[in-house]
Amino acid sequence: MHAAVERGLELSSFWDAELRKELPEGADVFDAHTHLGDDIDGMKGRFDELLGIMDAYGVSRAFMFCMDEPDRHPGFQAANDRTLEAADRSDGRLIPFVRLDLSESPIEEARRCLERGARGIKLHPRAQRFLLNDERLAPVFAVASEWRVPILIHGGRGLPPIADHLERLVDAHPDAQLIIAHAGIADLAGLAANFAGKAGVFFDTSVWSPIDLLDFYRQISPEQVVYASDYPYGQQPSSLLIAVRTARAAGFDDAELREMLAGTANRIVNGDPALEPSRPRGSDVFTQPMVFARIHGYLSMATSLLWLRQPDTFGVLGLALNACEERGGQAEELDRLREVLVAARDLWQNLGDIDDEAERLRAGRLTFKLLHLADIVAVTGGLGIALDANNRESAAIRAVR
Repeated sequence: MHAAVERGLELSSFWDAELRKELPEGADVFDAHTHLGDDIDGMKGRFDELLGIMDAYGVSRAFMFCMDEPDRHPGFQAANDRTLEAADRSDGRLIPFVRLDLSESPIEEARRCLERGARGIKLHPRAQRFLLNDERLAPVFAVASEWRVPILIHGGRGLPPIADHLERLVDAHPDAQLIIAHAGIADLAGLAANFAGKAGVFFDTSVWSPIDLLDFYRQISPEQVVYASDYPYGQQPSSLLIAVRTARAAGFDDAELREMLAGTANRIVNGDPALEPSRPRGSDVFTQPMVFARIHGYLSMATSLLWLRQPDTFGVLGLALNACEERGGQAEELDRLREVLVAARDLWQNLGDIDDEAERLRAGRLTFKLLHLADIVAVTGGLGIALDANNRESAAIRAVR
């Protein structure tokens, strides 16, 4: 097992180097979505680890808030205090957000933390079990508008449609900037219809699927996009790689990438006016070599199994490895994919033999990282975006690499 872990780490380091080739030269990075603390789901975010990751990947600043903590009652007070203390320790690199529970004095807690230096508000309707038509939200947006701080709200899995209720809140409180997490995939069609082109409403990039981001970019202005990792759930280098590779595939130029990576988030935290949104990038049509489509399909199945902590009884990684034997002009990328998949397979096969829970968790996260890297490469490898006339772009396919 030790050899499998070492090989996995070696391959992760290789993709660190590949990531540096994808980033605009000298680009700053601002991570708009990170957590510290202990979640009730078992995930842990640690100060030293987060700062170490930021140092390693050139991340200058990050929005940071607590997790769904075991001591979250009453009103996340203890966890919010830890958030503020961590921000103080970071010498300004971690920008603290106050997390609220609508059922436990949210306005009082928001004001308490904003007075102590919080620079934003975090809301999680799935975790705290509220809907976006909840009348208790309006006072929260009013406080954000009064203090001119952003609200970051969960927009990922586990939600009913949220766009119309959010639009009413935003229209009623125009000074409260809004960041919709996870590219708004819970209700992307509605959110894009209501907010695409609306200055002051932003979306972060913290999603698993590169297909989700390609669909997202074609609907949302580049000036409304902020990079985010969702640490500790998101890992590097895959978090940055998925955001940058898909953005380039959609047609972002270096200037737009710099804005996505840091410029827009810096304007939010500095209180500067949002840039006027331009038209979205990308296309309604997605094309790629068939072999990569096959591999992506198998990796989607593998990811679900790994999330559920199940063995690969279907043999989906074997099918993906078999697909890597095809040739059609992408031999180099297929060979790299095979290396990553072999390492992930070897780790996954041995997870059940690890007795130490912490070690098993680390090996499982490394397996997950490798699968994610492989899926990013499978979707963006040899990628083509068919750009239609509505995008006013050339019909030529834009290569990622």
